[in-house]
Amino acid sequence: MIDHYAVVGNPISHSKSPFIHRLFAEQTGQEMHYRAELGDPNQFESQVLRWMALGLRGLNVTLPFKERALALATHPSFRAQLAGAANTLRFVPDTTEIEADNTDGVGLMRDLQDRLGIQLKGKSILVLGAGGATRGILGPLLEAHPQQVVLTNRTESRGIALVSAMQSALSSQSLVFLSQSELVERSEGFDLVINATSSSLSGAIPDLPPNVWVHQPIAYDLAYAPKGDTAFMSLARERSARQCSDGLGMLVEQAAEAFYWWRGIRPETDSVLFKIRNMLATQ
Repeated sequence: MIDHYAVVGNPISHSKSPFIHRLFAEQTGQEMHYRAELGDPNQFESQVLRWMALGLRGLNVTLPFKERALALATHPSFRAQLAGAANTLRFVPDTTEIEADNTDGVGLMRDLQDRLGIQLKGKSILVLGAGGATRGILGPLLEAHPQQVVLTNRTESRGIALVSAMQSALSSQSLVFLSQSELVERSEGFDLVINATSSSLSGAIPDLPPNVWVHQPIAYDLAYAPKGDTAFMSLARERSARQCSDGLGMLVEQAAEAFYWWRGIRPETDSVLFKIRNMLATQ
């Protein structure tokens, strides 16, 4: 009997999740089918419950439904609660129980540390943005024991609120908020700059003072471009960043974590990342 899984979002036609999970299933010999579903903002909850009733085993959730997915869960994981959002749901057969997790942060850490060899302990990290993507990665970043994680955001009140909530939840003083003007006044640079804003999706460039780049930091964009560099990566190269990476590896790693949570087997990811990059390059 084939188990069924899906990804839901709006829009959803761009999603690479069906391709990634098909490769995982083929590699590990799992009998499963994975499809994409267009979520209805007016009926998201009823859609999920209907799919669950029809026997769906698990669901990946992307924008704009991650917070609503968490609200549906009867058993949310700590990292989903910390992020305030769920990107993965697991349905317990023959029950009404819904388990929720957020695999974004662990996906980022596996790409940064395991694939790219970037060590975070004792390092100074700048995170751009205070949206859902940032909420999903702050916990794992802080668990890596950096010297400091600085968050900046165009809307200061939102950034300050997120930092305050995270400090309380994690009892961490390593996380601070700096406004754009405070960034300008900071004399020292950073070891790693992470773009967690949606700017690259529209080709926009984050407004950052030159001193951010003084130590030639590593630049990491959670987004990815179909071909070549994102706008943020192009900016980083112009500012002499010593290493640049997009978020495609994170995408594959967070998917692998979801697959492992569903199926109990961890797929190999390097070959899948290679294939998806080749696919994008030829589109």
